[in-house]
Amino acid sequence: MPIPFTALVEQLPATTPFVGPETLERQRGKPFRARIGANESAFGISPLAVEAMQQAVINSAWYADPESFELRTALAARHNVAIDEICVDAGIDTLLGLTVRMLLDAGDSAVTSSGAYPTFNYHVAGFGANLVTVPYRGFHEDPDALLAAVDQHSAPLMYLANPDNPMGTWHSEARITETINAIPDNCVLALDEAYIEFADQPIAPPIDTSNPRVIRFRTFSKAYGMAGQRIAYAIAHRDIISGFNKIRNHFGINRVAQIGALASINDNTFLPGVLQAVKQGRQQVMDLASAHDLYAEPSYTNFVAVDLESAERAKAMLDKLAERDVFMRMPGVAPLNRCIRVGLGSPQEFTIFSEVFSEALASL
Repeated sequence: MPIPFTALVEQLPATTPFVGPETLERQRGKPFRARIGANESAFGISPLAVEAMQQAVINSAWYADPESFELRTALAARHNVAIDEICVDAGIDTLLGLTVRMLLDAGDSAVTSSGAYPTFNYHVAGFGANLVTVPYRGFHEDPDALLAAVDQHSAPLMYLANPDNPMGTWHSEARITETINAIPDNCVLALDEAYIEFADQPIAPPIDTSNPRVIRFRTFSKAYGMAGQRIAYAIAHRDIISGFNKIRNHFGINRVAQIGALASINDNTFLPGVLQAVKQGRQQVMDLASAHDLYAEPSYTNFVAVDLESAERAKAMLDKLAERDVFMRMPGVAPLNRCIRVGLGSPQEFTIFSEVFSEALASL
């Protein structure tokens, strides 16, 4: 019998933003030796978080605090904002979905860069809005082109990541401030700062929650190593946060993750070591690319985009890496797709990758 899908769901393609490494391992019939394609942390989580989460497992029969009061209190103190200017939810992906649902009616336009983070696009399509994309300028997102598209399409929502995924590039604090100031009154900027802790210099403008035209997204998935726990937060004007609270799943947060996130931000000794290891790992990848006369784009994230000079060579490299049990991804849109995105794994994973990469290059 026919399923009574809505007209919107009926016409959506049966796609997902990402194919996970577990899916690929099932298809392959064997595990990867180096899992460096999903921008996960190879450096673990805070020991204080481990201890707190282990203790929290005992009370897994309890729901999480639907207000995330203790975590939001700690985050508010850290960012010097009010507690009602923070919303905690199950990862930035979930918060992006809420943002799209909150700000876009069916038929409205949302502006992003062609090749930027695909989950945003997925939500825009899922709520019946129109996606407007502009090209990167080189390997950087182009704020001027994004703003021009907002004006042209009277778009209520614009997405920009700083630092960027999938290229690892960034804009300066001054450039992002200019962009925020240029957002028109009828638009909100979704400023994704998932990788902000990895920046070698300050690139995040001061947080100003009096401005209702910008939402700042932060996560525990990257630098804090808690991707599998799914917890992140948005910082915004209290009316924006009130909008989130009208539509979010108030029991959608993992209780163990909530407690682990609180322990993580209270651990002042863990993060500096991670950031130093990431910095060293980026340099290793840059040096490896240079040794093979390849260009690697400087990065402020936990991955480095290495230019293979054509999409065909990049795809062939990905296939050869997979044949040798190295999981990696590449951007999907030209001209970014001439690169592979090398995640920073453990020392053992980097050794595996560098050997396979060097052998594969010789055969390309």
